[in-house]
Amino acid sequence: MTSASDRQTLLRLARDAIVGHLTGSAAPATNPCEAAGWPGAAFVTLHKRGELRGCIGHIEANEPLGAVIARCAVAACSSDPRFPPVDASELPDLDLELSLLGPLEPIAGPDDIDIGRHGLVVEMGGHRGLLLPPVASEWHWDRETFLAQTCHKAGLPRDAWKIGAKIWRFEAEVFGGR
Repeated sequence: MTSASDRQTLLRLARDAIVGHLTGSAAPATNPCEAAGWPGAAFVTLHKRGELRGCIGHIEANEPLGAVIARCAVAACSSDPRFPPVDASELPDLDLELSLLGPLEPIAGPDDIDIGRHGLVVEMGGHRGLLLPPVASEWHWDRETFLAQTCHKAGLPRDAWKIGAKIWRFEAEVFGGR
């Protein structure tokens, strides 16, 4: 778990990266925190007035968390294929949410999933999909629906988890702010 201070610093780092990208100015120097130097996997989710506006992440804990968050923040506002790029005029309405991912653990099926606690990754034949832990709770999905939706996100048949797809669960520390 990160400290409250580290959380605020990581959120500021994400917002500063977005502001720098959208305005063409150099991002202000954010004093590094201990967590920024840890190898980490993370997702940055943007909401505008409560609606999803972008979400991009990195699932391998093979780079410093601060670099991952800054890069994913810029990608979430500019490269999520589901949305047009964020415009600078939207900045006052954007809320950020960071999900710091724990390690991936292989699982056999729905009995290994706790809704609200676990996120999922499904992979098969070069296709991979990931859904963060809060998603199943927000949509009131049961375990099998969560698996089916993760398969769907990967571009796989909804029952791919029954026919050989690899499945992993993970936990995440999720926090947000302006």
